[in-house]
Amino acid sequence: MDLEKLSRRYRTLTRISAALLYAIAVSMALNFFWEPGGIYASGVTGAAQLMNTIVTRLGVGFLGTPFWLVALNLPLFVLAWRKIGHRFTLFTILAVVLSSLLLHFSPMRKLTVDPILCAIFGALFNGAGTGFALRSGISTGGLDILGIVLRKKTGKSVGSINIAFNALIILLSGFIYSWPHALYSALGIFINGRIIDMIYTQDQRLQVIIVTNHPRTVIAGIQEEMRRGITIMHDAEGAYRHEEKTVLLTVISQYELHDLTQVMHESDPHAFVSVTPTVRILGHYYEPKRE
Repeated sequence: MDLEKLSRRYRTLTRISAALLYAIAVSMALNFFWEPGGIYASGVTGAAQLMNTIVTRLGVGFLGTPFWLVALNLPLFVLAWRKIGHRFTLFTILAVVLSSLLLHFSPMRKLTVDPILCAIFGALFNGAGTGFALRSGISTGGLDILGIVLRKKTGKSVGSINIAFNALIILLSGFIYSWPHALYSALGIFINGRIIDMIYTQDQRLQVIIVTNHPRTVIAGIQEEMRRGITIMHDAEGAYRHEEKTVLLTVISQYELHDLTQVMHESDPHAFVSVTPTVRILGHYYEPKRE
């Protein structure tokens, strides 16, 4: 019981740290690069920037991007509470509130006037913060929540869903600001999505084919360490030595690839293992429940 409490406290501290790290990253991305360079961010953050631009031109600019960031996330908090998990939602609210506060109170600095550099480095900071937050079991709000919900139905990665939703942001930024800056924003959004996918690998599926002489040991290791279902194909034969083999088929996440490597090293280091990306999975696939 004590170990369980310690583990829970460790996860809580990790999520709080991830929320703070994300808040620092997004405030740097916006205040140092995107806002000074006229670059719009992805998702709800970009929508908050657009809303701030519109109301500023209408003479109501005192609200600011931080206000709209919280306001636009409110209905998504309700969606996360119902569809994902309560603790997950609470940490998401923490991440959004912290980022809004840091955006409001941290000074805006123009490190460069080059919009391309602003788009790239803003995306690097924001993508890294978002990816680390997702990997730590929390969301940064906005399209992250929609991405997680829709991923369960479509099988698409969070970064890809993020990019798909941002076509509207790019079009609106072109009409409201300028078309060159819309293209720079598109560059930043693309890089942001790729950085997220590089760091948050839990939703990237891999098909694993294992040819082994010790199927029982391998199966026990995978099911004990990774909790994955395995299909067993008996009576396979190696073409070189004509030895009887067993072929095992399973699907894991990119995040679990290191665990699979360790299991194979301990259970059958001489087994042949083929790992390939898989686009979509139909049927039951176990995913740990978010809390």
